[in-house]
Amino acid sequence: MLVAGFPAGSWGTNCYVVASGKGQECVVVDPGQDAASGVEDVVRENRLRPVAVLLTHGHIDHVWSVVPVCGAHDVPAYIHPDDRALLTDPARALSPETVQVLAELLAPSRLELTEPDDVRMLEDRAVLSLAGLDISVAHAPGHTRGSVTFGVPADVSGPAVLFSGDLVFRDGVGRTDLPGGDHDQLLASLAKVCLPLPDDTIVLSGHGPETTIGRERASNPWLQNLVPASGPARGR
Repeated sequence: MLVAGFPAGSWGTNCYVVASGKGQECVVVDPGQDAASGVEDVVRENRLRPVAVLLTHGHIDHVWSVVPVCGAHDVPAYIHPDDRALLTDPARALSPETVQVLAELLAPSRLELTEPDDVRMLEDRAVLSLAGLDISVAHAPGHTRGSVTFGVPADVSGPAVLFSGDLVFRDGVGRTDLPGGDHDQLLASLAKVCLPLPDDTIVLSGHGPETTIGRERASNPWLQNLVPASGPARGR
């Protein structure tokens, strides 16, 4: 599997381009602020053909470039229905201070906050067959109501990969103090989504460096006292 990631924009939000290999179809995960040019660079360098944009949640730092990326390649965007409204009204999930910062950023960019022409809804436990990959969807509310993660199973090329959005980072978790956030829901989502996964699962989060489930199980304070929602953790 080919995964090319880069931090985009003022928030350093990780955008990922994912494919089964060079010269193949690909999906784009979380094209944030000013991510469109980075996506085009990755696509051109690896001779890829985007077929979809996948959104882990609706915060503006993760969806800023969804319209230009979808428009450039005539592809759909996938988002959970609980976060769809954030595509056109991001302020409803931001603090007053962040709304002001957003207004200042939007003014020179002339960005028009609209939906892509084709928006498709994500469902918990769905499996998306895209770009030669079987991508599992897990609803993981807590950071936002419609947060999800995307999982790609292990194969001969390497271990499973979890695109965790802002659910979990290396040594941290997503904030829950913004509108739509809920601390107890976040903990439940961590127990449901993360703890049952094998230790060698690679975690590619919305911000910061990659990590593994095993590392976070051992050292992330937010995971220390959690019990897996679906049986004992499967370390290996």
